Amino acid sequence: MTKKKLKIGVLFGGKSAEHEVSIQSAINVIKALDKKKYHITPIKIQKNGKFNFDILKNFDIIFPVLHGPYGEDGSMQGLLKLSNIPFVGAGILGSAVGMDKDVMKRLLRDSGIPIGKFSVLKMGDNVNFIKIKKELGLPIFIKPANMGSSVGISKIHNKKEFKKAIYEAFKYDTKILIEEFIKGREIECAILGNNHPSASIPGEIIANQEFYSYNAKYVDQGSIAEIPAKIDKKTTKKVQELAIQTFKTLNCEGFGRVDSFLKKNGDIIINEINTIPGFTNISMYPKLWEASGLSQTKLLDKLIELSIERFKKEQKLKTSIN
Repeated sequence: MTKKKLKIGVLFGGKSAEHEVSIQSAINVIKALDKKKYHITPIKIQKNGKFNFDILKNFDIIFPVLHGPYGEDGSMQGLLKLSNIPFVGAGILGSAVGMDKDVMKRLLRDSGIPIGKFSVLKMGDNVNFIKIKKELGLPIFIKPANMGSSVGISKIHNKKEFKKAIYEAFKYDTKILIEEFIKGREIECAILGNNHPSASIPGEIIANQEFYSYNAKYVDQGSIAEIPAKIDKKTTKKVQELAIQTFKTLNCEGFGRVDSFLKKNGDIIINEINTIPGFTNISMYPKLWEASGLSQTKLLDKLIELSIERFKKEQKLKTSIN
């Protein structure tokens, strides 16, 4: 007897500055999904956030390939959970804290995971460049608290650049982060799993610009992804252990990409997690797993299995008292 094909809805686009990146990721996911196992339907969310959410209940599982706010921040995950539909990736809490870099960094810091020094500004706060320079030094990075793909990020060397960068970051969020500059190699590690996640071999991003900006990622594509990263076994193990610890601390599930800095003295500083990492044809997440022996098609199979496994566990929980 032939096994019934699962009906997969791939959500993409969305009300986010990462709309275009999401489209590229979705194209790649749809291409890599096993057509013998799944009926695949693309579901585009317009830039104004509009889409026909009534159709969601027609699917066995939803694969959100949404980057940034209104898709990766727990809002879509909340809608899917209320609708009792299984979905790929982190749940509401993991998505929300993974998106908000301020909350994420405080949770990591309180768990003893090494992070860089940072400060937070909310819209309307007084900005004191002298104080920030004293606390964090120069250069510094300024970025929206809730955004990915390096959107709205600036590297700052002086007061003039500082004011411009503050203005730029506040275009995308009402809360922004100011972070110390950490001199180190950019090492990324892909995580896969629910309660017992595993880590890929690490890779290194070698940017051809001053930092790994949106342009460096998606426009000029001149940056080099070195997989595996040229690091020793001891450092590899340390990167993987910290990446898994980060994933678990932030209540993540399914998949995530943990980005870190490797300093010259061997210290590893966790930068952030991406709970719906890019899945474009140049993205690190699928490339890291391919290099670890897992093809994109098998990786997507595993992500779908993990989401169904979680859904079945949640269905067994009591929702009323007899």
